[in-house]
Amino acid sequence: MPNNMESESRKLLGRLRDTLAEDSAGQERLDRITSLIADSMQTEVCSIYLFRDSDTLELCATEGLKAEAVHQTRLRIGEGLVGRVARTRSMVNAADAPSERGFRYMPETGEELFSSFLGLPIQRLGETLGVLVVQSKDARAFTDDEVYALEVVAMVLAEMTELGAFVSDESGMTALHQHPVLFRGATGQEGVAEGNVFLHEPRVVVTNPVADDPDAETERLRKAVDQLRLSVDSMLAKVEPSEKDQREVLEAYRMFANSRGWMRRMEEDIGRGLSAEAAVEKEQGAARTRLAQVPDPYMRERLHDLDDLSNRLLRILTGQGHETGAEMPENPILVARNIGPGELLEYGKTLKGIVLEQGSVGSHAAVVARAWAIPLVIHAEGITTEALNGNAILVDGDQGIVHLRPEDTVATAFRDKIAMQAEAQQRYAGLVGLPAETLCGKHISMHMNAGLMADLPSLASSGAEGVGLFRTELQFLIRNKVPRRGELATLYARVMDAARGKRVVFRTLDIGSDKVLPYMKPQDEPNPAMGWRAIRVGLDKPGVMRMQLQALTRAAAGRPLTIMFPFVAQFDEFREARALLDDVLISERKLGYVPPSSIEVGAMLETPSLAFAPDLFFEQTDFISIGGNDLKQFFFAADRENERVRRRYDTLNYSFLNFIRQIVERCNQFDTPVSFCGEDAGRPIEAAALAAMGVRTLSMRPASIGPVKAMLRRLDLDEVAQVIDQAAADGAQSVREDLTAYLVKQGFML
Repeated sequence: MPNNMESESRKLLGRLRDTLAEDSAGQERLDRITSLIADSMQTEVCSIYLFRDSDTLELCATEGLKAEAVHQTRLRIGEGLVGRVARTRSMVNAADAPSERGFRYMPETGEELFSSFLGLPIQRLGETLGVLVVQSKDARAFTDDEVYALEVVAMVLAEMTELGAFVSDESGMTALHQHPVLFRGATGQEGVAEGNVFLHEPRVVVTNPVADDPDAETERLRKAVDQLRLSVDSMLAKVEPSEKDQREVLEAYRMFANSRGWMRRMEEDIGRGLSAEAAVEKEQGAARTRLAQVPDPYMRERLHDLDDLSNRLLRILTGQGHETGAEMPENPILVARNIGPGELLEYGKTLKGIVLEQGSVGSHAAVVARAWAIPLVIHAEGITTEALNGNAILVDGDQGIVHLRPEDTVATAFRDKIAMQAEAQQRYAGLVGLPAETLCGKHISMHMNAGLMADLPSLASSGAEGVGLFRTELQFLIRNKVPRRGELATLYARVMDAARGKRVVFRTLDIGSDKVLPYMKPQDEPNPAMGWRAIRVGLDKPGVMRMQLQALTRAAAGRPLTIMFPFVAQFDEFREARALLDDVLISERKLGYVPPSSIEVGAMLETPSLAFAPDLFFEQTDFISIGGNDLKQFFFAADRENERVRRRYDTLNYSFLNFIRQIVERCNQFDTPVSFCGEDAGRPIEAAALAAMGVRTLSMRPASIGPVKAMLRRLDLDEVAQVIDQAAADGAQSVREDLTAYLVKQGFML
């Protein structure tokens, strides 16, 4: 790029910085900025449009259009060329604007005089804050150099908007990160919590976007990049040869860190007048914009790598590392884009809730949240850019809703909900020692789900009769390599010790789908939920399964042992896994280890196919646990990770309940114990329906045992079954409405 253009760009940014530094109100600053940009770009018009809400742009300042149109002219996203820039987050450069697709004439602005139009999004790290426009009477397309100069200016405007430089009564603009915001995500774990935001990765704030000395800034950038390269090389040197996937990620980091194109673009930005930090952030913002438009999963992953590398570089330049000195607030609610299990467990049980922009209902974060009995909301898009450390926040895991900086009326209603739940939990505490005995004399065995040692104290306090599901994958997920057999044997022994003789069902390693080990090569499957996961991985890679089975038998050391194989879809899979276990028992005896005093081997029924297995399967398996979460999505052909369809099906759909009844009857035919494990087991209405279908063992999170037991002890399951069957006879697809009406009539507060 010519040096004279770099000089002109620096002059423009220098004038812009001086204007921003002046002691003036927000509107006056905006007016001066549009004037100096029009003068520097030699255009008749410069206008700044900023978002008033998520869908509406407002003309906030202009040089060249009618002054009376300021704060009066508003556009929806996609409306006119300005709205098109905002919607697509990309430039519109038109020599003849009126003939351009989507052009909208606004007579109140007087813009009919101007032919050429150049509009650019004002955005920061992929978040669009407004649109910057220049216009001229002459019909001409703006040059690449002019476009580039305006891009740099737009980036500085975004930083200044973020820092509140245009806030004033006259401008009508208020400070960012001050207003109440509602985020609608998805439920990762039920429950409600009130607290204060604690950001997992606080945003790096660039306070000096403009610099006078490009040579000095370029030198700062080069030194920071050299430090970044050394840190990546150091991390690579520590990676074990067997940790291929971690090595691949770091190799990608090294490739980007040594990219000449990346470095050249940042140096050019500095030549235009940006500081080193602003140049890095400008490139990071461009990468995030590309990320939103790339469908290819491999390319998206690489752009994520570049985004993470940019954050590392920014922290080196600014000195704003992960340890920012911010103290964890009272009642902390963790807010993050995503988080690994190891990092999450480091926070401990001090967290009151978790909110993620990404995540999934079956992810390791969800497993930990269930273990800690704290609410988790996933897919809360945009919250990491809106939230600040210490902000008040309300997390409603039941509804998948987050209130950031809530209004008083919302906070009051939310606190009432929390108080009601706390009062109910006190009532449930009185039921701990009592059985879940229904009015019709049927006993429902109540068990809890677990995955951490920290869960085990709940075995006594919740009144659970045992652990119906102990998830063993967490110990694999939180490490960078496969845990040692001895470590696992020690852990499993501690679990049995803590259970104090109560039955613990150990589910073998359930990985794949949304639970990928850090050291496991991603399969990039089009539909991972129906792909290479759980028992399929164990049978194809028997070494890890054999090692885990050895650890379990050694942990038992003469005590009863219960093992369950996950995601069994056909009899042969169970038979093969059972044979592997038999081989392990024989070899362990030969090695001198004390075998379990007794052993139960069961299967998790999560696919409809297993319900139709040969009779011999039901004769040979010691027990069956219905995995409701997966079974439901396969039964209804509705991905539980897909918000468009996951709410279209209902557990109380008669077809599903009738299928559960058929499974129970098949198990009863062979005296095979059957239980139901999953989120629905812990919801009182659903639990009542499942019990009415013949399920006599339910396994759920500890906090749900009280509410479910309280309802079951006041019900006649024969009457509940009659209500369900009558609703179906009347043509109801879902029996929820009829069952709810019946329960209300019985005096339940639902």
